[in-house]
Formats: sequence, structure tokens, C-alpha cells
Amino acid sequence: MKQRLLIGPVQAARAFFATEAAGGIVLIAAAIAAMVLANSPLAAGYFGIIHHKLGPLSIGHWINDALMALFFLLVGLEVKRELLEGELSSWQERRLPGLAAICGVLVPALIYTLFNRNNPAAHAGWAIPTATDIAFALAILALVGSRAPASLKILLTAVAVIDDLIAVLIIAVFYSGSIDLLPLAGAFAVLAVMILLNWLRIGSLTLRLVLAVAVWSGIHASGVHATIAGVLVALVIPRKALSPKSADEPALLHRLEHGLHPWVAWLIIPLFGFANAGVSLSGISLVGETRDVALGIGIALVLGKIIGIFGAIRLACAAGWARRPRGASWPQVFGLACLCGIGFTMSLFIGLLAFGEGSAFGDATKIGILAGSLVSAFAGFLVLRFAQRPASTL
Repeated sequence: MKQRLLIGPVQAARAFFATEAAGGIVLIAAAIAAMVLANSPLAAGYFGIIHHKLGPLSIGHWINDALMALFFLLVGLEVKRELLEGELSSWQERRLPGLAAICGVLVPALIYTLFNRNNPAAHAGWAIPTATDIAFALAILALVGSRAPASLKILLTAVAVIDDLIAVLIIAVFYSGSIDLLPLAGAFAVLAVMILLNWLRIGSLTLRLVLAVAVWSGIHASGVHATIAGVLVALVIPRKALSPKSADEPALLHRLEHGLHPWVAWLIIPLFGFANAGVSLSGISLVGETRDVALGIGIALVLGKIIGIFGAIRLACAAGWARRPRGASWPQVFGLACLCGIGFTMSLFIGLLAFGEGSAFGDATKIGILAGSLVSAFAGFLVLRFAQRPASTL
């Protein structure tokens, strides 16, 4: 009897962590814990730990600049795999999610800019509401279960992958500081060595990870945001076996992606959420410019994603450029567009780059992201939970 009682919780835990919703639930729990601590008697300790120096950087900077480079490495690997052999491997498959993702970036950026048109200091935040948190969105979709057809998951994943790619380009172009060319050249020299390893068919993953640290150091010292190093390294990781003897082994791309995924899902992303979601509400006053920043972000996430993504899909199908996802009704596609308004992880990250830590707009940014993401999550869940499938699939 005791043995059964011990096995039960272990099996339950394994079953939970095997679900698609688990990663998003852990992220939500980390964000809630941060909010509770930031507004409790332990607030000083919470903020003190985040800003505590550990070597050359604070703990918060180690999370945001170093650990998040691993997140971007995983994003780069996933984007590369999807483009080469996955759901985005042909132009026909890329057309609908590509159009939806582009419109899902442009419309929220426009809405935010309109809200803050008279506030030049807030213009840097235009990209904050353009991102989609794929882990959070897929977690909500998983909670809906079989009520949502598989085609919706495929479309949501494809839109989010392209969205991530656009976000990476935005960060590289608009949110990097003054560039020191010498360390940047050093980073690209190391990347060239990694390409040479592929050409020489040297399959050591350990060696590549050591070189990846050197790439990160060079990018970090150059002024380009260090997380871009993760994407650059992903581009030079081979997707095929490097020698006939290893033809039956998983390619380096798949090995690294599968090895990184649990660390990113269960440690890095929750840590990032815990370190950046904490907002002290004591004495906070959203008036004037800070109110416009919060409202602009929140409304852009909720309405901007719906107008941009659902509008693009509806117009593309009406024009005959694409077809509605198989087995999905228009209300279900609308629910998917709602879920794309969950911008939590990437939006918080872009917010840090746009306004920095401790700025006048920092707390307003977090409140806008949290509010917009929560509204989008609840709206998407409710629509997908109660929307009917097309009559032909019932």
C-alpha cells in the first residue's frame, strides 16, 4: 500500500511534465510567484537577488543576456528545422502563416505607435506587442484538448516560428547599441571555424558548444545584443549526419535541439519569467505617458493580433491565396488569433531592450504585457472551448 502511494505522485508528475501544457503552466506559476514576492514583505530580498552582482554581471543580466542566448539558440534551431524539413519547408506552406505573422507584427506595432504618437520617449517600445509566446499559447491550446483540430496547432506553431524569426531580426536591427567591430569580427571568425568543422566532417557537439561560448563573448563585447549569438550558432549547426558511419545517428541539430529543450522549458524560461515579471504595485500610478505605454501594449496585444492575424487569414482565403485550416471553423481560427496575443516572454525581453531596467516606462511595460497576455489567453481559451467545428467534421 505504501509503495503504491509513493509511485502515484511520481507517475502523476511524469504525466504532467509530458503534457504540452506543462511548460506554459510552469511559466505562469513563475510569473505569479514573482508578482507575489514583488508585492510582499520579501520584495527587498527578491529585487536584491536579481540585482546582486555575480562576477561582471548581475544575476538578472546573466539570465537575460547569457541564459536567454540558449533560448535563442533553441529558437534558431527550431526555425531552421521547420524551414528545411518541417511545416515551413515549402513556399506553399509558408505563405499563409508568413502573411499572418507579418500582419500580426505590423498591426500591433501601428496600434502601439498611435497610442504613443505624442510621446517620443516611448517610441522605442513599438516592437513590444509584436511577439507571440509559443510555449504559453500552445499550453492554452493543449488545455482545449480535442476540441481544437490538429491543423490549428500546426498553423499556430508556424505563425509563432515566423514571428520569432521576425523578432530576432527586429532585435538585431533596432535594439543593438553602438557596434565595436573588432570583437564582432572575432565572433564571426569563430563561426567560420564552426563552418570549417562541418566541411571537415568533424561531428563533436562538445567542441561546437565551447566555440559557441566564444561567439557569445564576442557578440556581447561588440554591442550587438548577446542573445543574437544563439541564432547565429544555430545557423551553422548541421542538420545531417557528417559521416557515413554516423548516418543512423541523430543529426547534430536534432541532438542539440532535444538536449536544450528541457533546460529551456523547465529552467531558463521560468527563471526569465520569475526575474522579469515582478512588478511592485505600491505607489504605481499609470497616468499620462506611462498609462499610454501600458494601454498601447495591452490593446495592441489583444486587438492588434486579432485584426492582423485573423484579418490576414480571412482575406487570404477570400482571395483564393490560401485555404482555411482543415477541420477548423472560422470561430476557431479567431480563437487562434486571440492566443497569438500572448506575448509574455519575448515581449518582456524586447521591453527590457527598449526601455532598460528601472526606467519610467519599465513597470508600465510589464503591466501592459501581463494584462494583454492574460486577456488574450482567457479569450482564446473561451473561444476555442465553446466554438463549434465545421458541420462536415461533426
